[in-house]
Amino acid sequence: MKINYLNLQKKIDIKFKDRKLLIKSLTHKSFDKSNNNEKIEFLGDRVLGLVIAKKLLEIYPNEKEGILDKKFASLVNKKTCLQIAKNINLEKYMLTFNPKNKKVKIEDKIIADGCEALIGCIYLDKGFSVVENFILDQWKKKIEESIITQIDAKTKLQEFSLKKYKKLPIYKVISNTGPRHKPILKVGVMLADSKFYTAEGSSKKEAEQNAAIKYLKNNELS
Repeated sequence: MKINYLNLQKKIDIKFKDRKLLIKSLTHKSFDKSNNNEKIEFLGDRVLGLVIAKKLLEIYPNEKEGILDKKFASLVNKKTCLQIAKNINLEKYMLTFNPKNKKVKIEDKIIADGCEALIGCIYLDKGFSVVENFILDQWKKKIEESIITQIDAKTKLQEFSLKKYKKLPIYKVISNTGPRHKPILKVGVMLADSKFYTAEGSSKKEAEQNAAIKYLKNNELS
């Protein structure tokens, strides 16, 4: 089956000078042990990290390093790379071992790695400004989502408690009422020298989050 790489170039609006490099960046080691995308993927992973880190610093100039790190990790992980790859149908252009020349499902990890290799290829073929534009365009929605996704209250309270008291917060289920299919749990949270702050939720996890939110709000930490 012949692969039309021109369609991919149209899809991402990038015309490559070195077609062989593009093909190599989409060739898995199962297809060719000596001429594959492993090293280009290694480079692409670093280029992606640089572009995303740079963008996060622009968006959050006053944010703490710990929160930036969490946002960064969610934007550059394999799951996100896979989603980006799926958006541009990257698997259609990848070469993997297929002895019967049939339509076979390519593993998600291989597709995600292919996304990073494509980034490495764009950098090598077109330079930093082009690959930066590509990443920011493809990751635009994910970056926008990171703006509204803040660190959860339980994590924030845990970090505060460990820093100040060198101890974890203590959570306690106060009551469990309501029908079995629709329970109402009341949970309290306290730190080393505080009273219990209580809140309700439809699950233990939700109630703990709400209790942590209440603690943070009442102590002006949110």
